[in-house]
Order: sequence, then C-alpha cells, then structure tokens
Amino acid sequence: MLITVSASAGPVTERIAKNGVMRVCIWPDYYSITYRNPRNQELSGIDVTLSAAFASDLGVKLEYVESSFAKLVDDINMNRCDIAMFGVGITAQRQQLLAFSQPYLQSGIYAMATRNSRVIKKWEDIDKPGALIAVQAGTFMEPVMAATLKNARLVKISPPQTREQELEAGRVDAFMTDYPYSRRLIENSDWAKLVAPAQPFNPIPYAYAARKDDDEWMKRINVFVSAIKSDGRLTKAATRAGLSEIVLLK
Repeated sequence: MLITVSASAGPVTERIAKNGVMRVCIWPDYYSITYRNPRNQELSGIDVTLSAAFASDLGVKLEYVESSFAKLVDDINMNRCDIAMFGVGITAQRQQLLAFSQPYLQSGIYAMATRNSRVIKKWEDIDKPGALIAVQAGTFMEPVMAATLKNARLVKISPPQTREQELEAGRVDAFMTDYPYSRRLIENSDWAKLVAPAQPFNPIPYAYAARKDDDEWMKRINVFVSAIKSDGRLTKAATRAGLSEIVLLK
C-alpha cells in the first residue's frame, strides 16, 4: 500500500490506510465527468478515469458512492466518502465547509434552450420578464443566477426531475449549465441549442473536495493532481472526455 500514516494523520488518511479502500463520491448524472449510461449502467468521464488512477497510485481499492451537489457537503462530512471527485466548483460557501485541492478544470456558465424557442434566442433573452430559467438545485449556478436574474423567474430542479426533461416539455424556457454538462444535449439531441455569452460568465475552477480536518489527506490529493498535470494523464483523460477546452494545467 502506497498511502502512509504519520503521527499527524487525520481520520480520512487513517481510515483509507486501515481499510485499503478509497471511497469516492460521484454524481452519476454528470456527463463527461462521472456519467452512468442508462442503457448499460457503465460509468465514464474524466473523473472515472482519474479516480481509478488515484486509487492505483495509492495502492488501494476504489469504491464509488453516489452523491450530488445538493448532498455533497453532508456526504463528505458525515464520512460517507473520503473524497468527492466530480468536478466540484470552488465557491466561497463550499470553502467554509470543505477542503479543496488545486483546481484541474474551469468552466463558465452557459444556457441551454430549444432550437425553436420563441423566448430564448440569445444570451440577453435569459433575463426577459416572464422567462422561466432552471438550475439544478445545489449547483453553483443556483446562487449565481438567483443574484443575476432581475426579471426572469428562477426554477430550481431536484431529482427525479431533470433540467432537460423540464426544458423539452416546455415547463422552463432554458436551463443554466456548465461546459461538461452542455455536451450531453449537444451530442445526444437534435432539439437543443447552446446559448453562450459573448464573454465568459462567472468562470469557476473545479477541484476535488474532502474534509477540512485532515491536512495530510489533502496534501496527498494535491500530490496526485500535480502528478497528473505534469505526466500527461490529465490531458489524456480530458481529451478522451471531450473536455480539453477547460483543462487547467497550471
């Protein structure tokens, strides 16, 4: 086993070393990141590849724990998983509750609308009076859009509903998303269109998250992130997942 325990080790490091298992929180609905194909139940995405690489580097087994952005803080702090590896945006609110690695991706906010929408034709239409703009509950887009929208109405979507179902059914006029998730509709539907701002809107770095009370564990996570940036594994995994445009190598 390649993970070691020092006298200053915290609870996560000790648990992984003792059990030989790293429990990784993922959101299985996050296309290109940690996505479970509904047809065959197989997981794919950049952090499926990189979580397997991290477990291999540590010499431990890998166990996935299904999570979401709404459940993320509780799942980490209630010890349901040792690390969240599903493109977690670094926000001031989350930093109060979680520790973050150095970032490895960065994305701004985009809108998805229908190709025949009479309401949303360009970015400036998003805040039209009467427009219904959806966000996934618990994502960083929720507080950003709550502060941004002055005329449109914000609609928060929680499971079992999905943003794309609500959009296709006409119950919302657009939904806000990031670059990875936008690829899901662009690649798999002929009715959706990407509505992009002229300049990046609220770009935010993505990182891995863990508990705040184990500095040694976070140091080990950062060793891994530095390694995949320098040895090409991050670039290779991003290319495979179609995320080359948003990789952070420095």
